[in-house]
Amino acid sequence: MKNKVAFCILLFSLLLPLTVMASEKKQEPILIETYESDVTGDGQNEVIKLYGILFSPDTKYYRDIWADITGPEGENWRVNYSGGYDPTIQFVDLNHDKINDIFYQSPTGGSGGLYTSFLHTLANKELLKIPLPEQPYVKGQFEENFKVSIELTPNGKPIVMDVKRRAADYIRLGIYNKEGKLLTPTELMIDPIAFFEPIKISAAKGYGLKSYQQISGAYHADQLGTVEGLWYYEQDKWILLQTNWNPTTK
Repeated sequence: MKNKVAFCILLFSLLLPLTVMASEKKQEPILIETYESDVTGDGQNEVIKLYGILFSPDTKYYRDIWADITGPEGENWRVNYSGGYDPTIQFVDLNHDKINDIFYQSPTGGSGGLYTSFLHTLANKELLKIPLPEQPYVKGQFEENFKVSIELTPNGKPIVMDVKRRAADYIRLGIYNKEGKLLTPTELMIDPIAFFEPIKISAAKGYGLKSYQQISGAYHADQLGTVEGLWYYEQDKWILLQTNWNPTTK
């Protein structure tokens, strides 16, 4: 009897990976969206088809996402993206070569509202990835008397924010005592840039990107506000034109 049970367990363990593999193979590519845009600069539209493979039939998460690009003369290119939800592509000239670039974004599905973002150019039929901007300097920390300070630029005046209405939470977490004395030096939670929005700078300059970056207090849901940056691509690099602080009102 024991031998029979052991044989059944062994057989199940051998067949389980095959069952999982067979289940994964059932997930066929899904055509998410079809676009047309001149992304090579030859004056003719290319056809861009955005595909994804769902993680499972009962989820909206795509484990693989890619774009197949076909030119009018039959040329083909593929851009591979990582997984995500509800992916979209926008076509906008962000590097100012008078040719539309391929700007992709997809929510990661996390609590921080983070997006996966990619920017590519196919100018002159050469596919290249353009790095997206990163915020070079944002700092924040808790201060005495239930206050926080946020520095957006190295030499700028810190933004001081009163967080007394959250005092009970911070006392419970051991950051302050009841009198507002800072018990433990604690930095604020600075997220990476979560999301980009193409925005027109001016008729002469064309388009740039607006970035959104969340700052939280003791934990991620403890949102203090958002750093908004305005970026412009010039001479193969991103220039930060403007930085604004937008505090959370609730």
